[in-house]
Amino acid sequence: MKDRVAFIYSEEQLNYKFSSHHPFNQFRLKLTIDLLNKVHGLDAEHIIPPRMATEEELALIHDPSYIDAVKKAGHGQLPKEIAENYGLGTEDTPVFPNMHEASSLLVGGTLTAVDQVMTGKALHALNLGGGLHHGFRGKASGFCIYNDSSVAIKYLQEKYNARVLYVDTDAHHGDGVQWSFYDDPNVCTLSIHETGRYLFPGTGNLNERGQGLGYGYSFNIPVDAFTEDESWLQAYTQALKEVAEFFKPDVILTQNGADSHYYDPLTHLSATMKIYREIPKLAHEIAHKYCGGKWIAVGGGGYDIWRVVPRAWAHIWLEMSENSNCYGSLPADWIAYWQKDSPVVLPKEWDDPENLYTPIPRKAEITEKNLITLEKALYPIRNQQKN
Repeated sequence: MKDRVAFIYSEEQLNYKFSSHHPFNQFRLKLTIDLLNKVHGLDAEHIIPPRMATEEELALIHDPSYIDAVKKAGHGQLPKEIAENYGLGTEDTPVFPNMHEASSLLVGGTLTAVDQVMTGKALHALNLGGGLHHGFRGKASGFCIYNDSSVAIKYLQEKYNARVLYVDTDAHHGDGVQWSFYDDPNVCTLSIHETGRYLFPGTGNLNERGQGLGYGYSFNIPVDAFTEDESWLQAYTQALKEVAEFFKPDVILTQNGADSHYYDPLTHLSATMKIYREIPKLAHEIAHKYCGGKWIAVGGGGYDIWRVVPRAWAHIWLEMSENSNCYGSLPADWIAYWQKDSPVVLPKEWDDPENLYTPIPRKAEITEKNLITLEKALYPIRNQQKN
C-alpha cells in the first residue's frame, strides 16, 4: 500500500494566514508533518506539491464576481463596504495579502489529491491544507474563503462522472458543502457535528435532508454538547455504515476537522484522541468495500494546534499508508523541539489519559439524546428498507 498513497503538501500552504492571533493557524500542518517524520511515517516520495486551482475550476462552485472580489481584496483594491457584502474583512475572515492565491492553492491541493486517486496514481490521497467547508458560492464564512471540498466534488462529477459520498466529522456543521449539493442525488453528504443550538454555523438539523431530486441524500447527526467518545463513535460508525450501504459511492471524500476534542477552545464536545484513531479506520474500510479503495481526505477545523491536531491528523496518514501502529510515547525529539514554542505542555503519549477531564454528570442523558438523534437521522434509510 505504501507505494499507492499521496500526501499533498508544500510550505506555501502556510500562506493561508489571516493574522498571527487568528484561531485558524496553518502552522498545524508543519507540526503534523514533523511528527510524521519523527516516527518515520512519511517518505519524501509520497509528498506531492499542490497546484493552483484555476479560476475556471473555482467557478465550478463560486460566482465569478466573488472570485474577482477576493482577488481585489487581496491586493487592497476592494472597498470595505463592498468586501463585507462578500463576507470579507470580517472578524472571522479578515482580508490578508494575496488571499486569492493562497486560497486557490488550498483548493488546488484537493484537486491534486482527486487527480492522484481518480487516475490510479494513488489509491488514497490526503490534503490536510483543505477542508474549508463553510465557503459559499458568493460569500466567505467561518474562516473559509473558497470551498475546496465543494469544488472537488463538482470536479469529480464533471471530469470523472463519479458519485461522491462526502463525510464530515468536523465539530462544526459542513454547511457550505451541504448547500452546494442539496438538490443533487449523485452527491450524498453526511455530517456529524455539535448541535447548532450552541455552535456556529447553527445549521445541520435533522430535518435538513435535501430538496428536489436530492431529497434523502443529506444526512445530519447533531450531537449534544459534552458528548464523549463512546456516544460519538456509536453515531459515526452506525451512520457511516448505513449511509454507505444505501448510497454505494464511487469515491469517498472525508473532511477531518479535529475540533471535537475536549481541549479544543472553540467547541463544547468531550472527545479524546480515541475517536481520531477510529475515524480514518472506518473511512478506509468503507472506501475498500464500496469504492475500490478510492479515498480522498482533507483537513478542516482544529484549534488546539499543539496538543490535538498533530496527533489527530497523523493518524489519518498512518492509516492510509497502513502504518497505524503508533501507540505509547510520542517521539521525545518532537516534544523537545516544539515545547519551547508551545504555550501549553505537549502530550507525551499518542493517546490521552483516562482521566483527561472530570466525569460529566449528564453522560447517560447525553448518550440517550444522541441515540435518539441517530435513529431519527437514519429513519429514512431504514423505512425504505422495510418497504
